[in-house]
Amino acid sequence: MLIPHLHFSGNCKEAISFYEKAFNIKADSIIFNSDYAPEEYKSDTGVAHAEMRIHGQKVYLNDRFGKKDTSTDIAIHLIVTFKNEDDLLSCYDKMKDGSIIIDPLEALPYTPLAVQFIDKYGVQWGFMVDESMGG
Repeated sequence: MLIPHLHFSGNCKEAISFYEKAFNIKADSIIFNSDYAPEEYKSDTGVAHAEMRIHGQKVYLNDRFGKKDTSTDIAIHLIVTFKNEDDLLSCYDKMKDGSIIIDPLEALPYTPLAVQFIDKYGVQWGFMVDESMGG
């Protein structure tokens, strides 16, 4: 199983709430650094590990901890397929504020509607309609 893991810079809990609203889901679990960290880190309110399912795909999320993994130029983006244009537009409308549009909403040779953007948390998304999903 391949599981995407999204790293944040102290705003993971906020991002989780954002994705819960956008995709109409709830996180499966959230463990904070303060829940298990050594005493010197008990005041750390960051997310140590969280799990959620976005369109059936398990995704891990956490805040970067310490000096490791501080690159902000990670070449990855997530593609989410929707059954129909209305579902895509509903989710995109919730996520577009504060985002950077890479490719605007448009029809492409392989899908009736697609959009590519970087959300306000720095995660790159590609949304597209997959007509084979029976929407």
